Formats: sequence, structure tokens, C-alpha cells
Amino acid sequence: MARGKAPTFELQRATILGAAAALFAQKGFHNASMSALAEACGVSKPLLYHYYRDKEHILFDIADSYIDRLLAIIDGVAARGLDDDAHFSELVTRFMEEYEHAHDQHIVIVQDVKFLQQEQAAKIAEKQRRVVSAFADAIVRIEPGLKGRKLERPVAMILFGMINWTFTWMRTDGRLTFRDMAPVVTGIFLNGVKGFIEQSGRVTA
Repeated sequence: MARGKAPTFELQRATILGAAAALFAQKGFHNASMSALAEACGVSKPLLYHYYRDKEHILFDIADSYIDRLLAIIDGVAARGLDDDAHFSELVTRFMEEYEHAHDQHIVIVQDVKFLQQEQAAKIAEKQRRVVSAFADAIVRIEPGLKGRKLERPVAMILFGMINWTFTWMRTDGRLTFRDMAPVVTGIFLNGVKGFIEQSGRVTA
């Protein structure tokens, strides 16, 4: 009979993913060896292989588990039944809060996912599309005319361009927190999107 997993197996995996994300964020995926990963995780190299077959497997799990958390945020906000503006504002706020507390994982998503094998990359890309679609839907609720012009996804990507790179300039010891910046992003975005179609008849898709 095959041995079952120890009760601490998933906890140890989560610990490994956190340490690996920090190392990848600092050094980059290609510059982090399995030996360095084992040292960062505080385990032996053979034990690390007990949990993960290779670096790519670790990278995939970092990305996959992180995007699952983002999708859970989307589902949680949707379940609250907020009005259109409040729904959008809450999505931005919750994502900014997640970015603050998942700094390393966010950097890995931005800089290292491109190193995944094709099948793994496709799974991550599909989940990323679901995230973008959720924001595009939230934006259409605010400015329905965007859908007729097929602009909802490009506008959603503009929003992600605003928030996804905050880690490059937001300081953890700075005066403003990610949560502080969420209403700033929301205000800039909503004031730009509302009435956009009516005001910019020249825009076509």
C-alpha cells in the first residue's frame, strides 16, 4: 500500500513556495539553483526534491496559487452584490491589498512566468484571462458603451498597467500604503471612464 502524505506536507509546500518566491524575486528564476532554493527554504536538497521535481514545478505552483488567490478575491467581491461603482472600487482595493502582501509572488508573475513550459504557461494564461475578464465586466458595468466598441478588455489592461507596476515605486516603509493608493487609482480611473464613449466619438475599434 502506498504511503499517504504527511499532515504537514501541504504546509511545508507552502513554506517552500514562499521562500522560493522571495529568491526568484530577488535573483530571477534562472539565477536561482535548486541548491540555493533548498538553502533558502531551510531544507536539504534531497528533501526539496521530495516536494518538487524541479524549479519549473515550483515556479508554476507559485504563479498558480497566487492567481487562485486573485480569483478568490474576485469571487468574494462578486458575492457581496455591490453597486457598480462600489464593486469596481472594492476590486481595486482588494487587489492592491493583495499586491502589498504578496510582493514576491507578484514580481514572479511579472518577470518569470515566461520561463514556464508551454502547457504550464497556457494554464496560467487562461487564469490570467479570467482575471482580466472580471475587471473588464466590472468596467462595462460603469461604462456600457465600451462593450459595443470592443474596448472593455483594452481598458482593463490600461487599469492593470496602472496597478501592476506599483511594486517598482511603492516603498514598504513609505508614507502611503497600497490601500491608501487604491482610492486614488479608482478615482482617476472612474473619472476617466465614465462618459468616455460619449465624449470621444472618434475612438473606433
